[in-house]
Amino acid sequence: MSDTEMDGGIALQAPSPTQSQLADKINGGAMDVKSVADSTVSSRLPITVNKPTPFTFDLGNLLANDPNPVPANADEETLTATARDAAQAIINQLLSTCEVKSTSDGVHLVLPAPSTPLPREKPIPKAKEQTKWERFAAKKGIKDKKREGKMVYDDASGEWVPKWGYKGKNKDGDNQWLVEVDEKKEQETGEAHDERAEGRRERKERVRRNERKQRANDRNSRKNG
Repeated sequence: MSDTEMDGGIALQAPSPTQSQLADKINGGAMDVKSVADSTVSSRLPITVNKPTPFTFDLGNLLANDPNPVPANADEETLTATARDAAQAIINQLLSTCEVKSTSDGVHLVLPAPSTPLPREKPIPKAKEQTKWERFAAKKGIKDKKREGKMVYDDASGEWVPKWGYKGKNKDGDNQWLVEVDEKKEQETGEAHDERAEGRRERKERVRRNERKQRANDRNSRKNG
């Protein structure tokens, strides 16, 4: 049936396209795709970069130095092209000179050591002010003694004990049940001499003296700083 009434209208059945018409459409579409592809290829920039003066590279810092001057009145397009050439040149240099390695994380390039010294991010720190003892030691030629650790062997107990502090070797006199009396001191002072109490008093005095010196050194360093 050629004519069909639909909702008061007439629909005409379109004739089926012939084989030649289909072939023309396909060829026309193929020509359009080919023309788009040709235009895309022609719009791509070349990967070879030619400059009057060649680039120099520091691949360790991913740096490409372009010695060719940029025109004084260069517009945005010229600057973009110059930057693109530099990027393309360093990519070419990386792919042609660096070792390529494949790991579980992927494929990567092994960069050489940097050759261009870069400026410091922060200023060089100032030399630390010497303490009073350090100045005195340098003047007198006193050198630091080799530290032998905090433990010492106790022949009486057959164990390693601390040199100072809790159960330290310097407190041996406090634990002895028999202590020799210093008669000379008793004659000078006129009082009974207690070796254990005297040792504790001397240790506490040394601690207080060291703390006073440390506070004085801290004050001097803050003033000089």
